[in-house]
Amino acid sequence: MAEVVSVRFRTAGKLYYFDPCDLEIKKGDHVIVETARGMEYGTVIGERREVAEENIVRPLKPIIRIATEADDAQEASNLEVKDDAYKICKEKIAKHELPMKLVEAEYTFDRKKLMFYFTADNRIDFRELVKDLAAVFKTRIELRQIGVRDEIKLLGGVGMCGREFCCHSYLHEFAPVSIKMAKEQNLSLNPANVSGVCGRLMCCLKNEEETYEELNRTMPNVGDTVNTNDGYKGEVVSINVLRQKVRVVIEEKDEKEIREYNASELTFKKNYKKEKEVISEEDREALELLEKQEQEDIIETEREQEEEAKEILGSSASGNSDRKRFDKKRENRDGQKGDFKGKNKEKREWKDSKPEGGKNEKKKNANPNNKKSGGHYHNNRRESRPRRNGEE
Repeated sequence: MAEVVSVRFRTAGKLYYFDPCDLEIKKGDHVIVETARGMEYGTVIGERREVAEENIVRPLKPIIRIATEADDAQEASNLEVKDDAYKICKEKIAKHELPMKLVEAEYTFDRKKLMFYFTADNRIDFRELVKDLAAVFKTRIELRQIGVRDEIKLLGGVGMCGREFCCHSYLHEFAPVSIKMAKEQNLSLNPANVSGVCGRLMCCLKNEEETYEELNRTMPNVGDTVNTNDGYKGEVVSINVLRQKVRVVIEEKDEKEIREYNASELTFKKNYKKEKEVISEEDREALELLEKQEQEDIIETEREQEEEAKEILGSSASGNSDRKRFDKKRENRDGQKGDFKGKNKEKREWKDSKPEGGKNEKKKNANPNNKKSGGHYHNNRRESRPRRNGEE
């Protein structure tokens, strides 16, 4: 067990553990911490507590100090100048005619690094853009492509419920959401009704999923035959899950009557095969696309969180998870673990048949760390550090 405090660096951002050392830190304090990308200004979310060793990334980075008035002023200044950086970057993007949408600019606390977050449909070649930005700001530049969910999380806004977006106000991690959750909550399977501003399935579907699952266990389905506590037998025509009310059609003396009962007043055999809701082919295709995008977003979000954790906590933060994901992909690719002999042999034969000059030329051009290109690439992210004389 180790004593830690939880710190976050932006509204509804991910929580990271830091060593409180001997400082008297309280919830809500602003602190200066040491990260892999430099000094950062964060907010303490929880009190000191002990956490199991397997949940900690070692070495545990320390909290340098509780933020002073000068630190608060420096952070306020960073928030002001980032707006100017955003405008300049947007002008440079228009100048280079790049198909990308700039979302936000962000300085590290010590201004040794300036990050720009953007969205785009495809990968973007922004080498010239990075050179221009480095020449203007005279600091290390990073461009990072994010997904539409992360865009909404950064920008914020108001949802159809009239409240602030969950992801921007309190949800620090995206939870997997599926169409099954909408069915469990008896929602209309219309893509417009179950998707949020980001165009993905609404995160709030996950909030009440467990409650609806528990309540539905004690409720019959529409169409089930039930016996009432007053001796009648009828068919369920509608249910109210939250109120636990059931409306039943009762036949009495050749007349039909609809009566309302509490779920506890009925006995029935639970039919778990619900009738499929009739939806149009267009809506069905849209729902299938939403589920596919949901799976892709989960993978992308996990990758982005690992990249951020690596920057905050160091390179050891995501090494094990990267290896596990690689092993899992390798195992699932052909259905058998390690069955790549035929593919490797084919690849070697293809290499041997290539002209020597073409091979060397491709290898030369493919190296992102050569002297001409400068910087490095990783997952469509390019970092550029200006030379000591201030020129790229």
